[in-house]
Amino acid sequence: MKAPCERPPGFCYVSEKSRKPALYAEQIPLRALAEQFGTPLYVYSSAAIDERVRAFQAAFGRSEAAICYSVKANPNQSILRLLGELGCGFDVVSSGELERVLRARPDSGPRVVFSGVGKTGAEIDAALKAGILLFNVESAAELEVLAARAARLRRTARTAFRVNPDVPADTHPYISTGLEKHKFGVPIREARELYRKAAQSRYLRIAGVSVHIGSQISDPAPFRKAMERVARLVSELRADRHQIDYVDAGGGLGIRYAGSEDFEKRLAEYAQAITQPLRDLRVKVLLEPGRSIIGPAGVLLTRVLYRKRNGDKRFVIVDAAMNDLIRPSLYQAEHQIVPVEDRKAELETVDVVGPVCESGDFFARGRALPQVGEQDLLAILDAGAYGMALASNYNSRVRPAEVLVEGKKARLIRRREAISDLLRAEIVKRV
Repeated sequence: MKAPCERPPGFCYVSEKSRKPALYAEQIPLRALAEQFGTPLYVYSSAAIDERVRAFQAAFGRSEAAICYSVKANPNQSILRLLGELGCGFDVVSSGELERVLRARPDSGPRVVFSGVGKTGAEIDAALKAGILLFNVESAAELEVLAARAARLRRTARTAFRVNPDVPADTHPYISTGLEKHKFGVPIREARELYRKAAQSRYLRIAGVSVHIGSQISDPAPFRKAMERVARLVSELRADRHQIDYVDAGGGLGIRYAGSEDFEKRLAEYAQAITQPLRDLRVKVLLEPGRSIIGPAGVLLTRVLYRKRNGDKRFVIVDAAMNDLIRPSLYQAEHQIVPVEDRKAELETVDVVGPVCESGDFFARGRALPQVGEQDLLAILDAGAYGMALASNYNSRVRPAEVLVEGKKARLIRRREAISDLLRAEIVKRV
């Protein structure tokens, strides 16, 4: 009988001799990783990353498309290197992310797109020197700075405007980006004039159109509507004699945090929504997936410290906290939480909380979970994206270690911080 998988192919329960089924990362029990590296611990599956990238490549295989992984989802250099080996380019939003990409894959500059509303002059210079594929410009003011920096360095900047199609998407308001009330992009009705201005600069080369309407979107309809508006704009820009080689379709495809899903089916619907409106334009599509690749490939492993009861309320207090994974507190995200030892115990309704001194420090509230005891291990699933990337040192807590698993091998890809790491940059001086 095939072992049940929580997040295939990376995390499955495996029956062990003289033990009850236990959750494995590929061929390694999570229990062993906790013993070796401690908790809290981020664990990633290389097989899961590989499978998601190949699924994207297959879904868009008949069209000319390139995957530019969204570095902000998880910027660990070992993961960036793995993605580069799988043929991915990269979408960055800061010079820090660009530096990470270039250290992980020194030859990847020509496969980088640079997005973001607040690029500084120094960041633009770094990207020009790296010879990146495309600047996604988000304002008329940014266009002036890009033109001036490119002229000063005598480097040509391939340019696209990120247009705002004013398309609503059903997602959390913090990660919705496609409406005119949001800070991102330029109104699509103003785009032709901005492209006309860009064409006047000797060191800017118009190359594409960019759009991104938000994240964690499950319905393909908003993507299709945005692409239809972009397709009309591309035709208008070509009529204005601009060369448009690329359409950057952004990212935003969501994942299902609760339970399993037919991801390939949903990915096929997404691919059709992106490519159908563009089918007659002969453009190369740039995709910026992040969460949909790395999210299900990671778990946050945590140990139960205490059980507590306040009246009728039951708490399971774990050693991970909101500084390690802020999504439940920030976005009200509901990550599935499972015991590492599959005890099939009686269910109880509990709050799973951390040690941080905030009532907002929780991973689940009023959740029915198998009963666990102190020192038991829990796995918080789908934590590969915006987990470690958003981690902080709040309450002077050190950030977790990260481990990448490949078959029977586990490799430490970020050591656990020490208190000395937190204090190193501080200067204590008597006034």
